[in-house]
Amino acid sequence: MFAIISLIVIIVVSIIVVRVATVALTLTGLSTPLARFQARSAFTSTGFTTSETEKVMRHPVRRRIIMTLMILGNAGIVTAISSLIISFVGADSSTGLWLRIALLAAGLSLLWMLAYSEWIDHRISRVIQNALQRWTDLEIRDYAGLLHLTGDYLVVELNVNPDGWLADKKLTELKLDSEGILVLGIEKPDTSYVGAPRGGTRLEVNDRVLLYGKASVLKNLDERRSGAAGNWEHHKAVDEQQRSEQEQVTQI
Repeated sequence: MFAIISLIVIIVVSIIVVRVATVALTLTGLSTPLARFQARSAFTSTGFTTSETEKVMRHPVRRRIIMTLMILGNAGIVTAISSLIISFVGADSSTGLWLRIALLAAGLSLLWMLAYSEWIDHRISRVIQNALQRWTDLEIRDYAGLLHLTGDYLVVELNVNPDGWLADKKLTELKLDSEGILVLGIEKPDTSYVGAPRGGTRLEVNDRVLLYGKASVLKNLDERRSGAAGNWEHHKAVDEQQRSEQEQVTQI
C-alpha cells in the first residue's frame, strides 16, 4: 500500500514539475501548446527533433529549463516504475492484488481529472508565474500577454509557396499593413533571418514569414493564391480592416 501511495506522490510531483516548466517556457515567448509539448517531450526523454526544438535549444533560458527537465524526468520515471513493480510484487493474495489495482486506478483517475481541469490549470499557472517572476532571476517576458495572443490576435509562421499570393513580391507591393498584418521577420531557406524587414524586402519561394495579426485575416492570407482571385481577397481584407478601424473610432 505504501508503494502505491509513493507512486501517486511521484506522479503528482511530476505533473507539477512539467506544469512549472510549461509556464516558464511560455514566459520566454513560446505559445502554450508548444511549451507544453516541449516540456513533456523533455521530461519523458522522447527527444523529438523539429525546427521548434532547435529554436528552443538556441535560447539560453529555455535550454536550462529543458536540461533540468531531462534530469528530473529520468529520475522520476525510474522511481515511478520501481514503485509500481514493488506495489504489485508485494501482494500476498488475489484480494490484495485487486485492492491495490483499484486504489491505483482511482488515484490515477483523480489525477487525470485534476490535470485536465481548466479551472485548476488557470489558477496553478497564475501561482507558478508569480512565483517564477518573484523568486527567480530568469529573463522572462510574457510576450503572449503583451501581444494579446490569447484573444483574436496571433503570431504565426507562413511558408511562401510557389502558387501563393505572397510569392516573389516586395512588401511594398503586398501592403499587408493595410490588412492589419505586421511582418515581424523572414527566415530564409539557408536559416538566415531578416528581422523587422523594410518595404523593399522581397518574399521568395520557401521563405518563412513571421506575421502578427487577427486569426481570421492570417488564415485567409495563408489560403490565398496568386492571380486575380488573390488580389480580390486582398482588397476585401483591406475594406474589412478599414471598416473595423472606423467602428473603433466611432466607439471612442
